[in-house]
Amino acid sequence: MPTLFEVQRALQRSLVERDGEEAAAYILFDGLAPGARLHIYRNTSIGALTIALRLSYPAVHRLVGAEFFYGAAKIFIKTEPPRSAHLDEYGAAFPDFLAGFSPAASLAYLSGVARLEWALSRALHAPDAAALDMSRLFVAGAADHGRIVFVPHPSIGFIQADYPVDAIWRAVLAQDDAAMAAIDLGSGPVWLLVQRLETGVDVMRISKREWRFATQLCSGRPLQAALDMAPGLGAATVLAGHFAAGRFIGYRLETAP
Repeated sequence: MPTLFEVQRALQRSLVERDGEEAAAYILFDGLAPGARLHIYRNTSIGALTIALRLSYPAVHRLVGAEFFYGAAKIFIKTEPPRSAHLDEYGAAFPDFLAGFSPAASLAYLSGVARLEWALSRALHAPDAAALDMSRLFVAGAADHGRIVFVPHPSIGFIQADYPVDAIWRAVLAQDDAAMAAIDLGSGPVWLLVQRLETGVDVMRISKREWRFATQLCSGRPLQAALDMAPGLGAATVLAGHFAAGRFIGYRLETAP
């Protein structure tokens, strides 16, 4: 008797690789051929994954149209099967797929819009976390301030794009043809900060220098090291803005090498 794992692997290969011979051996005929049963299951699986992609990438769906999107999704699903039962987590590789998808080459900004939408989806589904209580920072002495490593809120994301993808995303979802027509594709690049607030998920444009400073802080770089990479930034004001927006939920001190 095959193990449950062996049956699951055979079924996965049938659904993803379209090799139904192995899985067919474990399926009862019962009035419907094993291949036909697998075909129904395969179509249901592809349909569910396509819907998951459409929900995560609504602007991409509108930009390319339903027929194009479903065709691209079908190819993507075959090359990138899900690795988790949580469909909210499916589709992280879709922006990279679109960047190399030759039929979409005429829409050079498409993968950038997709990266923004994935950051938005990630922010939407990120766990809740309380903002850092500023009084906790007083525990660290002045001599240790440079060693502070901030823990970012789980919803924080950063996007750098060569095109004004935030403007494109807003215009497409608003179905504002005039706004879309007014977008200057040469006005990029843009540096974006994504965060979930109490009022919803927010997309904010910031300067390249602010973006670099924020990405350093949120990637585990100690405060002093991040400051050294942002001379002339006015870091005190920028830090105050991060604190006020609740972008950090904790901190630790960098351990000595």
